[in-house]
Amino acid sequence: MLNVVLLIVAPAWAWDRIAAAGRGYFFILVTYLLPFIALDAAVEGWSLEKWGKWQSHFQITKSFSHATVLHFEILHALLWLGMVFVSALLVWVAAENFNGRRPYVVVFSTIAYGYSPLFLANLMNVSPTMNPFVPWIIGIMASIWILYQGVPRGLKTDPVHAFGIYLSTIMVVFLVSGMVHALTALYLLGRIDFQNSWLLQQIGHWLHEI
Repeated sequence: MLNVVLLIVAPAWAWDRIAAAGRGYFFILVTYLLPFIALDAAVEGWSLEKWGKWQSHFQITKSFSHATVLHFEILHALLWLGMVFVSALLVWVAAENFNGRRPYVVVFSTIAYGYSPLFLANLMNVSPTMNPFVPWIIGIMASIWILYQGVPRGLKTDPVHAFGIYLSTIMVVFLVSGMVHALTALYLLGRIDFQNSWLLQQIGHWLHEI
């Protein structure tokens, strides 16, 4: 959590600190990524079970059972985790076009910490009337801002290639996080019709245990 605050208030210094530490997958997963995702899931799940979610399109507050919340948050956590790994993979591949390939763990570290504001903003979903797209917009804008300092420091890019890699990175994090968030947000807002999609129908059955 300290790194999240530092990345927001002093991004250059925080990124230098992260790059110098050179942490591996296990450290990042156990001390940062998994705890943060678990915190998001716990806070959002508690709110959904206690207060439900306001669905403005239907003008109702939808209630969620304990089983539905549990399954939704497990799925949400897996999507968050997949979002980080897939984003890192895409940036890793894209960076190869700019002065050679870098170790995947370096890209993974940069992307994982670059998503910090998005994870933090997601805690706003504790409010039952909060539109899930609002935290995403706030979080992704902050992520794009801190990655401006993070990409050249984390990936150790040459100045001539730094902006190109940065643009590729923000396109990836914007699109991948947007797709993941749209799926979960539209479900909470009641905008996904599980009856007309086989895959979504299976997810819906699993979520509702019907």
